[in-house]
Amino acid sequence: MRSVGVEEELLLVSPRTGEPIALAAAVLEAARKAPGGGEEVFERELKNEQVEFATRPVTQMGELAEEIARWRAEAARHAGEAGASVAALATSPLPVEPSRSPGERYRWVGEQFGLTEQEQLTCGCHVHVSVESDEEGVAVLDRIRPWLPVLTAMSANSPFWQGQDSGYGSYRSRVWNRWPSAGPVEVFGSADRYHEQVRDMLGTGVLRDAGMVYFDARLSATYPTVELRTADVCLDPSEPVLLAALARALVETASRAWRAGEPPARIGVGLLRLASWRAGKSGLDGPLVDPRTMRQAPAEAVVEALLEHVGEALEDSGDAAAARKGVAELLERGNGARVQRRLLEERGGLPEVVAECARLTAGGPGRP
Repeated sequence: MRSVGVEEELLLVSPRTGEPIALAAAVLEAARKAPGGGEEVFERELKNEQVEFATRPVTQMGELAEEIARWRAEAARHAGEAGASVAALATSPLPVEPSRSPGERYRWVGEQFGLTEQEQLTCGCHVHVSVESDEEGVAVLDRIRPWLPVLTAMSANSPFWQGQDSGYGSYRSRVWNRWPSAGPVEVFGSADRYHEQVRDMLGTGVLRDAGMVYFDARLSATYPTVELRTADVCLDPSEPVLLAALARALVETASRAWRAGEPPARIGVGLLRLASWRAGKSGLDGPLVDPRTMRQAPAEAVVEALLEHVGEALEDSGDAAAARKGVAELLERGNGARVQRRLLEERGGLPEVVAECARLTAGGPGRP
């Protein structure tokens, strides 16, 4: 069975005001000093107002759920020691002028990209799924392209930006796509063509290194995996587990199609960009572009189409029942964007929204 791992970026916020605070260094130091507290699990990100953790690769979704719960709780503990809280929010609901993390690489990025870098305080969820070779990995990338916006819509958890409602479910996805290498890509056809494209992109001098090739899905430069990168960090900890199960099933379904000689759908990048925009705009509260027809359809129907597309792989991995249950619950309660907007109506202010989201991120009782 393919292994799967998740990376989550978390926002560091003031327990008093809910505003992002630049305490990443202190949080990472607390993690370093704590016995078994995850010195090698937590990492610095682009901004001082966020931290990232990565689970170990596992094959059972129950194990992944335990990993995510553990490291979210540890992140909250370390943040508390540094005078902060952590919140699984893909953008800050409150106004912020984020500060860049130290280091030569981040300094270069800031000089190269200006306001794009300055404003880029966003938190995503990346899912790694194991593959046997680069050739298999690229075959998978070629075949999962039209389904990736559905994961964006399901995970949408960034309705607010600089203190106001953005009008989007996932505004993070719009901010993230300001990077010149971000977004959907063409069908590559082979691992050689994929690597040639990456070399040519680096050869332009626009990007510093291969880590800045921000495709919606890519071959990992570190692990024998494909990395799906379109999701917001999710508020409810059950949602990254659901995304991981669906991601693994997408990879397995695509690999089987490749081995059976089925060609990838030749959908143009322009259409995929429109599907990506629609997913970021709608989340689960409006129409999505159906990957089978490339026409708009109700979000629930498109999510059900994803379940059907990967159904055989879900059955074979033993994830089918849990995935169907998880999708039904997600469609009923809504994603993080819907929850945040509901919290604003109930609590009356964005600081209260952040406080409740931080409580839930730390493992507080109840569901959003």
